[in-house]
Amino acid sequence: MMRINLLPHRQIKRAERQRQFGLMGLMAAVAAGAVVFMGWTYLGAQKASQLERNGRLEKAISSLDKEIADIRNLKDQINNVLERKQIVENLQTNRSQSVVILDELTRQLPEGLYLKSIKQQGNLITLTGVADTNARVATLVRNLSVSNWMELPNLVEIKSFTLNGIKQNEFTLTVSLKAQKAEEAPAKNKIKGAQS
Repeated sequence: MMRINLLPHRQIKRAERQRQFGLMGLMAAVAAGAVVFMGWTYLGAQKASQLERNGRLEKAISSLDKEIADIRNLKDQINNVLERKQIVENLQTNRSQSVVILDELTRQLPEGLYLKSIKQQGNLITLTGVADTNARVATLVRNLSVSNWMELPNLVEIKSFTLNGIKQNEFTLTVSLKAQKAEEAPAKNKIKGAQS
C-alpha cells in the first residue's frame, strides 16, 4: 500500500484560506473606508449647503432689518407731517377765535359792567372786571351760560371796594369755549361765501 502525505496539501489549502481571508479583510476595510469617505463627503456637502443657506438667510434678514428701519423712519416722518398738519389746521380753525370771543363778550356784557382783563389758556377763559352791582355779575354769568360760543361760567371771586365814594364790585370768573361750535363757524362762513 502506498502512503500519501497530505500535509503539504493541507498547508496549501490553509495558506489559500488565509490569503482569501486576508483579501476579504482588505476588501472589507476598503469597503468600510469607502463608506466612511462617502458618508464624510455627504455630511460635508450637507454642512456646506446648510452654511450657504444660513448665509443667504442672514443676508435676507439684514436686508429686511434695513427695510424695517426705513419703514420706521417713514412712519416717524408721516407722524411728524401729520402733527404739523394738525397744528396748521388748529391755527387755521382758531385764527378768528379771538375776534369771535371778543365779539361774543361784547354782546353778552350787561350795562354797568366793564372788563379789566381777558386771559385764555386752551379752552378756558378767565375774565376779570368791575361791576356796579352783584346783579350785573349774575346777569353776565346767565348770559354766558346760554351763549352759542361759551359754556360753564364759574364765578371764582367777587369782592366789594369803594372808589371815589362809589361802591363797586371786582369779580373774577372763568368760562369754557364750546369747541364744536367754534369748528362749525368756518363751515358756515364757507357756505355764506359760496351763496354770495
